[in-house]
Amino acid sequence: MSTGSPILVMAFNRPDHLQVLLERLRELEPESVYFAVDGARAENTDEARRVAECRRLIEDIDWIPHKSTLFQDANLGCGGGVTTAITWFFANEEAGIILEDDIIPEPSFFPYCAELLDRYQHDQRVFAISGCNFVPADHQSHPEFPYRFSQVPHIWGWATWRDRWSHHHLDISGWQKQLPPLELWRRTGRSVSGAAYWASTFELLARGEVDTWDGQLVLAGMVTEQWTATSNVNLIRNIGFDELATHTREDRDELPEPRAIALPLAEVPVELDERADAWTRRHHFRATPAGMMGQAGRYLKRRLRRTG
Repeated sequence: MSTGSPILVMAFNRPDHLQVLLERLRELEPESVYFAVDGARAENTDEARRVAECRRLIEDIDWIPHKSTLFQDANLGCGGGVTTAITWFFANEEAGIILEDDIIPEPSFFPYCAELLDRYQHDQRVFAISGCNFVPADHQSHPEFPYRFSQVPHIWGWATWRDRWSHHHLDISGWQKQLPPLELWRRTGRSVSGAAYWASTFELLARGEVDTWDGQLVLAGMVTEQWTATSNVNLIRNIGFDELATHTREDRDELPEPRAIALPLAEVPVELDERADAWTRRHHFRATPAGMMGQAGRYLKRRLRRTG
């Protein structure tokens, strides 16, 4: 099964995970793959060894016709490293698939992305494509469809276009001017808890309290009022829940087992699946009053650890 589109693989310090992903890619014989590896943090010799092992694995690849590499000498961090890598990728490609080293796609994920990248290339209602599905079929509006549209781009296996990525900015200070309260409420399903959840998330990112990049991507999609085509079956496996993970160390067992999607893809109406988004908001993001209290508690503990 062909991969169909250029691929960006982002790695850091987990050669074991990267090896699993490379084995999957080798099965599919991709034509063009870009590899970005962040640098080790200073004075961490074990991490430097693991980063070097990731680079060696990539350098040893002789089965990809077009291989490009971006190896950082210094550590850019999660936000800077990923943003730099994706921007580099789209400086060279108009569209493509983006994978972190711990995301192992089901083979049909690749032609799924390629088909939708072509289908919605000129449709500015569509922000991105995702193969990561948390929502059970009985909470989807049309589970008989191959995919639906969501306000939030899930980035465990995704794809987009250069022009859509151009809306992403790591620095989102002053985000409230781009997304005033009424617009934020509308974009979050007219949910008070949902609006509060994303407002607090965007504010933490604007203040630099969390080193990441994906919340900024959510903001970009909300500001432009574009949606993400999301598969109604899960197409990926995340093997990265461990002590080396940057943010997601706890496996909440949310993802169904990956299974193939039927190809070619039937075309579906470009309409937001508000029912599926509501389930995601409550169960994945936990944007409920109880969930918000838990988020506040975790934030306070993090601040206390920093100041203690």
